[in-house]
Amino acid sequence: MNLPQAVDRALQQNPEIAMARLDEVKAQAAVRVQKDPFSPHVYFGSGLAYTNGFPMSIDGAAPSVVQGRVTESLFNRQQSYVVARTKEEARGAGIAASAKKDEIAFRTATLFLDAERAARAGEMARKELESSQKVLATVENRVQEGRELPLESKRAALNLARARQIADSLDADRETAETLLAIVLGYGAGDRVQPAAGERTAPPIPASEEAAVESALQSSKELRRLESQIAAKGLEGRAAKAARLPHADLVAQYGLFATFNHYQDYFLKYQRNNGEIGVSFVLPLLLGPAVSATAAEADAETSKLRIQLANTRNQITADTHQSYREVRKAEAQRDVARLDLEVAREQVSVNLSLLQEGRILFSQVEESRIAESGKWIAFYDAQYAAERARWTLARQTGDLLTALQ
Repeated sequence: MNLPQAVDRALQQNPEIAMARLDEVKAQAAVRVQKDPFSPHVYFGSGLAYTNGFPMSIDGAAPSVVQGRVTESLFNRQQSYVVARTKEEARGAGIAASAKKDEIAFRTATLFLDAERAARAGEMARKELESSQKVLATVENRVQEGRELPLESKRAALNLARARQIADSLDADRETAETLLAIVLGYGAGDRVQPAAGERTAPPIPASEEAAVESALQSSKELRRLESQIAAKGLEGRAAKAARLPHADLVAQYGLFATFNHYQDYFLKYQRNNGEIGVSFVLPLLLGPAVSATAAEADAETSKLRIQLANTRNQITADTHQSYREVRKAEAQRDVARLDLEVAREQVSVNLSLLQEGRILFSQVEESRIAESGKWIAFYDAQYAAERARWTLARQTGDLLTALQ
């Protein structure tokens, strides 16, 4: 896959994103649960029973062939605040799900770069290994001819072992990165995703550090999540204080009385169809210390979140400044590595010319090739470090998904 394909796959199949979506669905369902008291509830049943003597009530109602009851909360300020708090928590869950997408997209990009860098560096390491083998064979022949000291053979063998170790290490890094990339894309641990070759454009850099910081603060989902938590805690405290306020409920019921319960023997007036509708008012007078304690707890949590919000804002500002400077540093290192590589490549060309003229040994040419391979690896490292620094800055400024898709 190329990078946009990998990111698209991760956003669709990554298990962590799926769990964040489920949390969002759960939060939306919680809103409907808390709004339930403000919806009418209709119950029908029967309270039919045999009576002997004065007809007594069953569950507060006279024995009836058919019973109906309707309840609905008309005014309940405490529950209204609970609903508002739950809505805010649902909004926070949506922000968390969006932040998880950014996190997974960034993780996908970094793993993609790691796998691609290990693959390209591994190719150069294998070329370096081939050159080291040629150097060792040439030096051993010269040692047998008495034209080199045995120490040179040992030094060439050491260089070969070092080149093999680097190549094997890069192969292991490549396998690890491709496996981790497969997992973040939703595949199994036994699968591997290989980066497809192709050109891509790194995300642009903001015009200045101040512009980068401003963009990071405006787009920060962590700040929005904390602000949502502060609002939710404020509503929780108001809901606790609203427990002292009166609330009113709509109450309606109907009963169809039976004819064999001898109601007419005990009441001056008897009728089978009976109903009532009205409003039930409740005025709390003494609720105990739980209300004030719950409100104080919510206020303390709100103050704590405000401090955390200020610290997070400062941390985002500092991290964005640092990331912006890291981009400049990484790009400068990449430019130096490119120049160093050009010098090494030019040295190989010079040594090839000298070899044709018989002025240097073949082993010296291969040694220059080994040096060139090392410069290639260093250039790849610097190149990917510069690109990764740009992706890191794009994540902080909120431009990551736009640049990746």
